[in-house]
Amino acid sequence: MPGSAVPGSAATDPTAATDRAATDRATTAPAHPAATDRAATDRAATDRVTIALPASGSGTAGGAGRIGTPPAVAPRLAGGDLFSRHTRSYAAENSGQQITILQAGCTTAEDLDIGPLSAAGVRLGISMIDDDNEVTRAAVAHHHDMRGAILGDLRSVSLPPRAYDIVQCSSLLGRIENAELVLDRLCAAVKPGGLLLLRIRDRDSAAGFLDRVLPGPLRSVIWRTRHPGEPGPYVAVYERLASARGVQSYVLMHGLVIAERGALGGLAGGLPREPYGYRTAQKLVAQLSRGRLTSAHEDLLYVIRKPEDRFARII
Repeated sequence: MPGSAVPGSAATDPTAATDRAATDRATTAPAHPAATDRAATDRAATDRVTIALPASGSGTAGGAGRIGTPPAVAPRLAGGDLFSRHTRSYAAENSGQQITILQAGCTTAEDLDIGPLSAAGVRLGISMIDDDNEVTRAAVAHHHDMRGAILGDLRSVSLPPRAYDIVQCSSLLGRIENAELVLDRLCAAVKPGGLLLLRIRDRDSAAGFLDRVLPGPLRSVIWRTRHPGEPGPYVAVYERLASARGVQSYVLMHGLVIAERGALGGLAGGLPREPYGYRTAQKLVAQLSRGRLTSAHEDLLYVIRKPEDRFARII
């Protein structure tokens, strides 16, 4: 009847009213800070296609490397921050063992900042190889610490299988032919559970396009501006593997796991200074390509883990 209370409603049942009020307060009350932090961390963990590895050592720029800080998908990085952090982490995971490192493409490899590891008593074994050409020979002669590097045909140079904890392949695949065959051999040289630290100049970036089409004198200007006093530039080959899509396809086909990735150059920043107008040229190329090429980055960095079980996959 009009004006009468419905049985079981708040008007007739004080207990129901009390329960409803408690429910409303629980819905509107702010979450505890710790719960909020955990929820944010959970969202961050699911938003990126990475495996969070334990960090060790001192923090790096932007907070990367501090315990409890999840890695970003494409952070702004100094040249070797991502690789050196994972190298320290791997050494901590395998404390007491000798860490064997192969630098493939050693003349363009970043510094892994292994000095603190050596000072801490970590036993390191480092080997260096690179393609044999005029530029690499000049680079080895220019750097005394590379005098032990082996230069040769990377399709046939001796690489024992499952021999290295970490294989670093930096800025190599874009300057050699038969890149997939070479990468096959490098992956075979990684121990199960070991790391492949891969850096490429993305052929699908505007910078990669310019590197392929610019005449030699202009490429030399860009190289000398960014790498003063260093021999170069290297030949620009850029097979399909030297791209984000190429690396992603290779990883899936070979049962590898991308633990973390990053980007450098272009709008991502993080690379040495560039000639005046170079970034503007990248943006113009990206616009004219109608989305086929990007100016968001120049280089892509990958930390790739070789699973203990070769049949392992990420689902």
